[in-house]
Parts: sequence; structure tokens; C-alpha cells
Amino acid sequence: MNIGIIVFPGTWSDKDCFYSLSNINKQFCEFIWHKNEQIILENFDAIIIPGGFSYGDFLRSGSIASLSPIMDKVKIYAKNGNPVIGICNGFQILCESNLLPGTLIRNKHLQFRCEWSNIKVENNNTIFTSSINDERILSIPISHGEGNFYADENVIDDLEKNNQIVFRYTDKKGIVNQQSNPNGSINNIAGIINKDGNILGMMPHPEKACDELIGGSDGNMIFQSLINVFNKVKQ
Repeated sequence: MNIGIIVFPGTWSDKDCFYSLSNINKQFCEFIWHKNEQIILENFDAIIIPGGFSYGDFLRSGSIASLSPIMDKVKIYAKNGNPVIGICNGFQILCESNLLPGTLIRNKHLQFRCEWSNIKVENNNTIFTSSINDERILSIPISHGEGNFYADENVIDDLEKNNQIVFRYTDKKGIVNQQSNPNGSINNIAGIINKDGNILGMMPHPEKACDELIGGSDGNMIFQSLINVFNKVKQ
């Protein structure tokens, strides 16, 4: 695959994404500076919007980055059915760009949390989870102060009904409870997809769980799912 990694001022997980996708998964990756007007996103097989603190998280997390011209290109790219993954700040940017419903607000306890979390795969019938066993519990770290997913009741009902909730915070046994919810997200939501199934937003950092040397490789299953689907289509 040829994967583009978008970089904004304040992005800091871009190199981790590059390492995971290039060094571990042996895919070709390229950094995309958000002001690169010449870039043609259609030359890429997938786009990653990594975590970080774009523009210092001024106003709301992801709000200024959502106004960058690159996001207009991402909207067209995604509308054409191409895969896009937004991780942490990338998830916030996707919501601010109206590519995903809802928003990410301050953690309920008002604390920044940097720790390992357990997330259950609620839908493995997506291009991002197809290689993961149904209801598999993944151990993937979080690192955010505004990861509390919020939307009105109708939006939440639609997400539940349409199987758009891909990941949910749980304990190690897969039990959904408030003790395992690190930020107060409604229904313990950790990651969602759009209705067309080609845009994933998630708060946990899969790129930081790609190698046993750094604590675990569960996050790699998400990237492997995308790569496997791509390879099948190309055969």
C-alpha cells in the first residue's frame, strides 16, 4: 500500500504511524504537510490523520486543523470511498470536519490520561477490523485530555443501530462499565466509522501498540486488517 500521513503544526504521532506502517508492516508511507497544495491524495491507497495537538488545541481540539485546505481534499478523497483513519487528534479533526458525527469534549474527570486501555471490537465487519476475531479485547494506549465522545441521543441511537461503533472501552474481560471508561464517553465509545464504512475515528493509539518491545502489538491488527483487505482487492 501507499499510505499518506498528514502532518499539521503540533502533530506528534506522525513518526509513530510511519514506523508502524513502514518498518513493522512493510508498507510505503509518505508524510503530507497540510499546506502542500500540489499533493494529489488519489495517489494514496489510504490516509492517516495522526494524533497530537494540532495548532496547540486552541479553540477546540481539531477545530483549526479542520479549516486547512488539505481537509477539503480529504473530504473528496473520502467521498470517493477511499479509506481514512483519524487517531486521537485525527478523530477530533474528522468530527470537526463533519466527516464523522459527534464531537470529543473534555474528559469527564478533567484530567489528561496517558495509560493503557482495553477496547472491545464491536464490529469486525469493517475494512479496519476484518482480520480481528469478533469481540476481541485489544490492549491499546490512550493519551488525551479531550477524548470524551459526545453526541445527541438520536446520533447515538443511529450509531448503535447501524453498527458504527467499532470499539468500546471495557475491562480486561470485555465487560463494559464506567470503571473501564477512561474519559466519560457515552456508551463507552472508543471508535466509530461513517455509514459508508471507509472512515474510522478512534481515540486509542494503535501505532503505539505495534511492537512487543514497546508493550504490545494489538494495535497492529487494525493496520493489518486494512492491508489485508487492500491486498485481496488487488488480487
